[in-house]
Parts: sequence; structure tokens; C-alpha cells
Amino acid sequence: MDNKRDLLTFDGVDVSNTSSATSIVFQTLRQAIIEGKLADGSPLRQEELAKKFNTSRIPIRESIARLAQEGFVEIIRYKGAIVSGISYQEVEEMFDLRAIVEGEVIYKAVTNIKSTSLEQAAIFAEKFAESQSPAEWTQYNRLFHCLLYDAANLPFHMSIIHSILDRTERYLRAQLVLSNGMQRAITEHQQLLLFCRNKNALAAKALTIDHVKHAKISLLEFLKKN
Repeated sequence: MDNKRDLLTFDGVDVSNTSSATSIVFQTLRQAIIEGKLADGSPLRQEELAKKFNTSRIPIRESIARLAQEGFVEIIRYKGAIVSGISYQEVEEMFDLRAIVEGEVIYKAVTNIKSTSLEQAAIFAEKFAESQSPAEWTQYNRLFHCLLYDAANLPFHMSIIHSILDRTERYLRAQLVLSNGMQRAITEHQQLLLFCRNKNALAAKALTIDHVKHAKISLLEFLKKN
């Protein structure tokens, strides 16, 4: 697919009459990258983006700079900005960090999770199992895990988790389509719910770490083939 056409696959927002143009442009582009609507290597041409958002180049330039700071965009001298890809080493580092952080978070969350949260988590697990699209899979998978994690009351840990999930979501969507990751995840969601109901923090931690490590191995295999 031509990269220039990729740029038009997300909905623009008319920011000409708003005071927070940079924020709107930034969030819109960031979400388009996360969802894979802007593919790796897609150029972010300031003139085209300014027309799409009906704004000047200043909010576009500021948004691209913020995206570069978060690792979503790479700015190449004399060529401009493109959507960043992700390397094998970055995947390994991110998922190893996820395993440590998420294992600790679920361990501290288990004793605090309320029955109402477990009921809602079970609904998210069911919706995950019934989903028919990669977008729904990643949406309900995140809702499921993060609802359980929130009981730990560790906001900084959660910011790290969300940051990594945002960087890797577009790859996880594709990986789930081409592997048997869905069935394994469905089974492990039910096991995790059982451990949380039984207040078995050690088992929940071990399962979460294994869950993340398997996702890392599966994603690395997918990236090598593609």
C-alpha cells in the first residue's frame, strides 16, 4: 500500500477554531499509529497534515515532536518525520519490563480486588473470547487486565504498562490473527480470574509473568516472519 494513501485512512479533525489544536492533533495521530492506521515508515508531511486538520503547521510540528519523544515517530535529517517501527531488542526489553511490572502489580492487587470488579473483569474476558476483530481483542484484553491491576493502586506502574501497550498494540493485533494466541489467552484469563477469586496472589503473579513472556516469544516469532 502506498504510504501517502495510508495517511488518509484515519479521520481528521477540524481544529481551526480550537485553543488546543496541538493536543487534538497529537492525540489523533497517536491513536492512528497505535491502531495501525498509519503504518511503519509512513511519512508525516506537515503540509498534508495541516490541510487535513485545517490548521497551521505549528500544531503539526509540535505534535510530531511530542510523538518523537514517546517513540512513535522518528525524525530523519533532511527527510522529515516517519512512523517508527520497533526492533526485536525493543520488544524484548519492553516485554521483560512488562513481566516484572505486571507481576508485581497483580500480586499487590489480588487481596484488594472487590467482587464487583471481578464480575466486570469476567464480562471483559467473555467479550474478549467472543470478539471477531483484532481491535476488539486488544481492547478487551487491556480492559480485563488493567481492571484487575487497578486494585493495586500503583498509578506510576500503570503508566508504564499503558505506555508499553500503546507502543506494541499494532503488532499484537497482527500477531493474534496469525497465531493461536487467542485460545491460550482465553484459557489464561479464566485461570487468572480463579486465582484472584481465591486470593492466591503468588499463583496470579506467576501466571501473569508467564502470560507476558509467552506473548513476547509469540510476537518475536511473528516479527521474524514478517
